[in-house]
Amino acid sequence: MDTKVVQMLETKKHIRKRALEVILDRFDGELMGLSYKDRKRKYGKMKNDPYSFFRGSAYLFFHDVTELPFSYHTPKDRPTWIMGDLHFDNFSVFQNEKRDIVFDVDDFDEGYLGSYLYDVMRMAVSIRLTMENLGYSEDEQDKLVDKYLKSYTKQMKSFQDREVDPQTMHVTKDESKSAVKKAIKKVEQRKHSHELEKQTVVNSNSIRSFDIGKDKLSSVPKQEYEKLKKAWESYYDSLDVSTRQPRSFYRIKDVVKKVGSGIGSTGLNRYYILIEGSEEDHKDDIILEAKEARTPIPAYFFPYDEQFWLEHRHQGRRVMHTQQAMHHLSDPYLGYFSIDNHDYYVRERSPFSKDLKEKHLMDYKSMKQTIKTMAQISAKIHARADADIDEGILPYHSEDAIIEAIGSNQKGFRRQLSLWSSHYKQKVIQDYELFIEWGNENGYF
Repeated sequence: MDTKVVQMLETKKHIRKRALEVILDRFDGELMGLSYKDRKRKYGKMKNDPYSFFRGSAYLFFHDVTELPFSYHTPKDRPTWIMGDLHFDNFSVFQNEKRDIVFDVDDFDEGYLGSYLYDVMRMAVSIRLTMENLGYSEDEQDKLVDKYLKSYTKQMKSFQDREVDPQTMHVTKDESKSAVKKAIKKVEQRKHSHELEKQTVVNSNSIRSFDIGKDKLSSVPKQEYEKLKKAWESYYDSLDVSTRQPRSFYRIKDVVKKVGSGIGSTGLNRYYILIEGSEEDHKDDIILEAKEARTPIPAYFFPYDEQFWLEHRHQGRRVMHTQQAMHHLSDPYLGYFSIDNHDYYVRERSPFSKDLKEKHLMDYKSMKQTIKTMAQISAKIHARADADIDEGILPYHSEDAIIEAIGSNQKGFRRQLSLWSSHYKQKVIQDYELFIEWGNENGYF
């Protein structure tokens, strides 16, 4: 190869690798404050494959896409609640407030106000990377990304036409097929005690406590435990008064730290908290999860919104409001508190939570049906985000703004995003190789 061509290619590679290094150091090091040990743990997970790298580097994604002039954004004065990290693995089966087993989105840590398109773009790339891992061809990826975009648009149009109400739409066993239906059926066989049996033990005095050392659980130092107990009063005050139980219901019986979960959340504090509950209606001894919440990644790249930050100074409260906006029924244990200037949100550690099985996604038809369902849910969470329209946070219907942004040329919308997601998938794969080089050079692997 000609020397000048080699120099060009090497220069381009060097610049991108340097950008990757700066972004990793800025976010994981300076902003998130991850220790070398935590960064090593996080990068070890990201090393698994390009999709894992994509999941753990959302800040790189937003750095790239917020600089691009896409045609289908909603106007800046017409944002909606977005997940901020919508991807294939952020859908799962769980039990909602009415005890229905449903399939829906399940991670709201990066929730923020912005254009719906960022969620759709990130989801489209994640579909390609997931299918790449499962051995699907490029042609099959094209078809299924188009299916996602077509189903998303169709569902959103039905909301705009008021044919379907996003606030009542949900996906249960009866509304699902293939991999989703199988996961729901599996969860329906579980007992209410499933999570308790998995995470706790009962001693000879019939006292239940967490099984230390099991499933990456570790004890909490006494001083830290006392701080959490003190902060628990503000958690109780944050609960929805319409579903809140007597104070004694939330009495803490045991607390442990959970380590090793997720990729992007590596290094954030996470507690499992065993509360008293009651003996009525399967509510005796309940496991709650308290997870540290920090400034959402999109906030670093989107225009500053003074009104938003006035209303969402507490990051746990922001995560809670995102979930309440996007779910038609929310977790009755949703709340928040702070310890030493660190914000947390609380949710139930449900015994009826389950991810999709990879083996059930190997069949093209099953994958197609699953992606269609995910598209409908994606549309639902965006359209549902104006549920607080009466409170003036979003004084318009999100579905109207989104359909107007997509316009009449829906094929053009799908074509542009399909081509772009194919291009960006290749960029992620190339970045992954640069990440591996960088990680080896800096002793993370």
